[in-house]
Amino acid sequence: MSKYRKPAWRAMGVITALATTATIGFVAPAQAQSTAQLSAYVADGWGGGTITSSPAGINCHISAWDPYAGDQQPSPTGTCTATFSVGTTVHFSATADAGSYVNIPPDPNPVTIRAGYNYTGVVFCPNNGLCSSG
Repeated sequence: MSKYRKPAWRAMGVITALATTATIGFVAPAQAQSTAQLSAYVADGWGGGTITSSPAGINCHISAWDPYAGDQQPSPTGTCTATFSVGTTVHFSATADAGSYVNIPPDPNPVTIRAGYNYTGVVFCPNNGLCSSG
């Protein structure tokens, strides 16, 4: 009687493995990410200005400040992070406030949104020479 038990268990194991493989083959694939976030960073050039995106979503402003006068770096205001559809190409423009200029334009520009981390950055400097090396 024991000589028939081992083949039965082997056959049962093969059937279970085939059934499991068939079940796994019909599992729905994971859906791809359809949107992702894009962040705009206004670096510490001490000047003030705004970076905006096209299509709309980013409208991020920083005020000018003077670290030598004891000013604390201000936090950016407005919308500095927005959600866009993956594959969207986003263009940026930077506008300096009165008394400042765009030292480093938005980079990278444009950004094609991909799943994961997306960013651009800009540096504004004051006209009074605080940013310049000379």
